Amino acid sequence: MMRKFADNRFRPSFLPGLILSCCLMLASLLAAAGARADDAAWPDIRDSVFGDREIADAAGVIGLETPYRAHDAAVVPLKITALIPQSAERSITQITLIIDENPAPVVGTFRFFPQNGIASLSTRVRVNAYTNVRAIAETSDGKLYMATNYVKAAGGCSAPAGKDHELAMSRLGKIRFRQIGDWRAGEPSQAQVMVSHPNYSGMQTDQLTQLWIPADYVRTIELSLNDKPILAFDGDISMSENPSLRFFMKPEEGATLTAKVTDTEERSFSDSWTIKLGPGS
Repeated sequence: MMRKFADNRFRPSFLPGLILSCCLMLASLLAAAGARADDAAWPDIRDSVFGDREIADAAGVIGLETPYRAHDAAVVPLKITALIPQSAERSITQITLIIDENPAPVVGTFRFFPQNGIASLSTRVRVNAYTNVRAIAETSDGKLYMATNYVKAAGGCSAPAGKDHELAMSRLGKIRFRQIGDWRAGEPSQAQVMVSHPNYSGMQTDQLTQLWIPADYVRTIELSLNDKPILAFDGDISMSENPSLRFFMKPEEGATLTAKVTDTEERSFSDSWTIKLGPGS
């Protein structure tokens, strides 16, 4: 019998299946353990930011899009899509963006206003380790809703800046604005605002001197149309270098769009543009 089992013709047929089942079981156990580890930081973050408030699933309220594996951990794109209209009966008043495993988990809070039209936005963030990324929306009735995605990326908060310090500082505070798509009066239309700022996290070193670079980043961005607020951002170190926001507003011909920016060094920057309706980029 032992000699027969040495022959391939008499090997038990169930062995490959048994091995596969064991591997799948092990993978399942590892995945479950990983999921528990991924959520380990969340309870403390939740208590710190939201206290004992109930947070429901975001299905039907907002959607969150992120890459599963980031191409560049220092510039990870994400998109938050509002799934309910901004109406007098119910609207999204703010969205808090959280990256669990970042040194400063709260990326920031985005506040929305009636002139915004649609509470959707896109931006770019730093991701420091494999982590859950969370978008928590608060609606006008005071309820919270959370969308969560897992992102594989590492080292984003300490990654070297894309430009040398002198060049970055020579462009500091320049604000650019871009119209996206066609604009019609009073209809929600998409735009983009970009701020030239190195957004130093305090975890980076100068590539020439190898000395630590102190934290120096954009703290607030305020957007208004004819002095009526559209969108306001209050954030921390996790926004990428040269912060960029895509957002919606309800444009009017000849109206003035204004962006005001402040950073952690108490610098202030601002710029304005006159709205022209019609096709854009």
